[in-house]
Amino acid sequence: MNIDHSRRDGDMNRSIRKALAGAAALVVLAAVGCTDLIVEPKSTVNEANAFKDPSSYRAFLAKLYAGLSIGGQTMPEGQPDIQGINEGFSSYLRLFWEHQELPTDEAVIAWGDLGLPEMNTQLWAVDNQFVVAMYYRIFFQVSMANEFLRQTTAAKLAERGQSGNATLVASIASYRAEARFLRALSYWHGLDMFGNIPLYTEADVVGVPPLQATRTQVYDFIVSELTGILGDLPASGAANYGRATVLAAQMLLAKVYMNAQVYTGTPHYTEAMTAITAVIAGPYTLNPVWRKNFLADNNTSAEIIFAITQDGVHTQTWGGMTFLIHAACGRNMNLALYGINGCWEGFRMKNAAYSRYAAGDTARTSYFFGPNATYTDSVAAIGTYTNGIPAPKFANVTSTGQPGSSANHPDTDFPMFRLADAYLMYAEINLRGGGGSAATALGYVNSLRQRSYGGTSGDITAPQLTLDFILDERGRELLSEGHRRTDLIRFDRFTGGTSLWEWKGNVRTGTSTSAYRNLYPIPANELIANPNLQQNPGY
Repeated sequence: MNIDHSRRDGDMNRSIRKALAGAAALVVLAAVGCTDLIVEPKSTVNEANAFKDPSSYRAFLAKLYAGLSIGGQTMPEGQPDIQGINEGFSSYLRLFWEHQELPTDEAVIAWGDLGLPEMNTQLWAVDNQFVVAMYYRIFFQVSMANEFLRQTTAAKLAERGQSGNATLVASIASYRAEARFLRALSYWHGLDMFGNIPLYTEADVVGVPPLQATRTQVYDFIVSELTGILGDLPASGAANYGRATVLAAQMLLAKVYMNAQVYTGTPHYTEAMTAITAVIAGPYTLNPVWRKNFLADNNTSAEIIFAITQDGVHTQTWGGMTFLIHAACGRNMNLALYGINGCWEGFRMKNAAYSRYAAGDTARTSYFFGPNATYTDSVAAIGTYTNGIPAPKFANVTSTGQPGSSANHPDTDFPMFRLADAYLMYAEINLRGGGGSAATALGYVNSLRQRSYGGTSGDITAPQLTLDFILDERGRELLSEGHRRTDLIRFDRFTGGTSLWEWKGNVRTGTSTSAYRNLYPIPANELIANPNLQQNPGY
């Protein structure tokens, strides 16, 4: 059975899923733009001709969305966006997941590819190729957004004789807001992972090395951008699934506010509560079947606020969800249950994550390939796939068991933001003094547990709802969804010796690591290319 998501998507959503077909000719980028932030990416197509067709603007925006999942101009590989690393390795989603999950108490990956063992153990160096690729992938997205904004000003439309096209002008206002959201999303990832980073926009002069901004300056920019675009973004709901909507921006704003103390030294929990309350008041509802958020038809789930969309035909990549689904699969697994044609035997849970779940937590443990004659629940050896519990949370089959459109490349979308996360954020913000109602917070948490336990047997009481409980509950609910590193840093558990887990610091039982590891290093080549930059302390 082929899954044709485009049947229920609007024009913009079809463009997102078919981004390469519509955008490759417009945005074939010079390789120098991928590894040198002094030089912005350039289109090899003449600007005057490229934008004669009004649909070109939509195709360009679609490429910005597609940049979160695919790694080049040709699917599944060919004409890479970033030189020096395999396109599958360098896809945004794959790198994001690895940076947020592998150094934490949740995941470990068996492969010995250059750079991955260090990601498992928090011992990466300044030349770690995955860290370098993440940095450049972030700024590739930023540069693309900057160029889109340069090409869509009122002056540019007038210059091309398009300012009288009322439909186009109205669409451009929304497209520009979406591009600014995507740029803010990447800047948030840069702020969170790398700290003091270059801050440059469409207004900056191309060819001039950008200055290094402080974390506070980047934080302020993101907040200003997100609050400034709320009135121009598409409405939230199923009709605009996969797009940057008003409540996707509010969710991102809540994330930035909630981590403000880490970024700036000043908490902004009250502002976080305002934003997250707006998200919860929107059209989203918990999917009564937890598992449906992670299957090939999860685009139909009313719980997902913002997703990185995938399609087995139109967004083929060896990164993205192809990586997440194939790499979680190993021996003794029935491939038909996952809708794929082979297992990569890559990542598994660390014991700390596995041991957080109770026996009654059935929905959230139903996909674990638990201990048997083959697997162990601890990771005695990182390179041995059967050490650790495989946790294939995502699958390329629909909620009715039908396979996706391709056994290589999934139709399953990555739920970057979903309502369950918003519920847990509300509870944490309330506990941190950001306002709201303690009773409401407790109700939100128990609604998630009731869904997983199949009843009230897993309910907690008010005294049990503590910050420590929230951190554990986030681990249970959001396992493998790319939140863990940021969560652990906010709770001051990522580095140091307060929380230990397998292979932290490259010690079997875990050891204390230095606080400077809360940030990744700025790539050495970037420091050479841009003399305005200084390395993060400790590297």
